[in-house]
Amino acid sequence: MTQEHPNDPLHGVTLATIVEYLEAEIGWEELGRAIPIRCFTFDPSIKSSLTFLRKTPWARTKVENLYLELLESDER
Repeated sequence: MTQEHPNDPLHGVTLATIVEYLEAEIGWEELGRAIPIRCFTFDPSIKSSLTFLRKTPWARTKVENLYLELLESDER
């Protein structure tokens, strides 16, 4: 039996989807201002960002939170 996750808005959303969404919505420059980490501020790419974020839980949490904030503001 599989469990449903009705209260988890990130359930089923891949990290790649999140980074691609953020890059498309606000761009690398703004993303680097919002979350000042090297993978967003120096020669940014989806691949380098995913590599870093998969190894760095605190940064991944910040990215996920920013994603949720933007989704919430889009729904208003």
